[in-house]
Amino acid sequence: MNPPGKQRVAVHGWVILDKPYGMSSTQAVGKVRYLFNAEKAGHGGTLDPLASGLLPIALGEATKTVSHAMDGRKVYRFTARWGEERTTDDLEGEVTRRCEGRPSVAAIEAVLPRFTGEILQAPPAFSAIKVEGERAYDLARAGEAVDLAPRPVVIEALRLAGTPGPEEASFEVTCGKGTYIRSLARDMGRALGTAAHVSALRRVAVGPFTEAQLISLEKLEELGHKAPGGNAITGALLPIETVLDGIPALAIDLDQARRLRLGQAVLLRGADAPIAEDAVLVTCGGKPVGIGQIGDGMLRPKRLFNL
Repeated sequence: MNPPGKQRVAVHGWVILDKPYGMSSTQAVGKVRYLFNAEKAGHGGTLDPLASGLLPIALGEATKTVSHAMDGRKVYRFTARWGEERTTDDLEGEVTRRCEGRPSVAAIEAVLPRFTGEILQAPPAFSAIKVEGERAYDLARAGEAVDLAPRPVVIEALRLAGTPGPEEASFEVTCGKGTYIRSLARDMGRALGTAAHVSALRRVAVGPFTEAQLISLEKLEELGHKAPGGNAITGALLPIETVLDGIPALAIDLDQARRLRLGQAVLLRGADAPIAEDAVLVTCGGKPVGIGQIGDGMLRPKRLFNL
């Protein structure tokens, strides 16, 4: 909700929020947008309410780069609890199956290679995937049977981080887009001859964003009250281009930038000029202009920033 008598303002950049347990990603975005009084906001990859950790929130023109965060690799730390499968594959759901088996450390480590690399994974019934136009979690909550087809995902690394006790094991996983940690825990339990669900989940990296950049809602609120008008809070913003570290950068001059903003292609001259690039960060005078595409030595605009 907008503060009384206050118009939203143009705020551009990324906030790397340490999302608290129990808050939805949508609620977190709304809270950050309120604190910055920003016109536009979005996030770079949903975190379940029962998960905590790194939620990249884009403000203003940074929302045009959200896909670059969502497509990036992610790192999670999670705890699997043995002995029970649940409807949601986490603590929130009802128990659907129990098993007395508890895997040994050796058995756990032996099964990890089966879940590394490109694997097929069936998403949880309680997920945001659409089934004939309806969200799977809406159908599941209505009591309908939801059977989602397995799909390929990439798990770059998976390691056993510890065993707090015979009932649980902690892991760290580096994975690609579309991987469900709840499904991973469920499937590992089955492969180990038992049942499992996620009892704790924390995300610690998304694309170029890491734990070192995390900021809590409490800290943002503190910064928002430090100076008249809440100016201190802007120090928590990362530049729009932070998420674009993985693509090449191309500096152009003012005339080229003007033509690009008019939607015109720009001929790149010189022996070192790139011939083809699917995506480049275009800058002028050290400031981002937008994302461009190069083909046959011509730079064309893909997404331009209104800064």
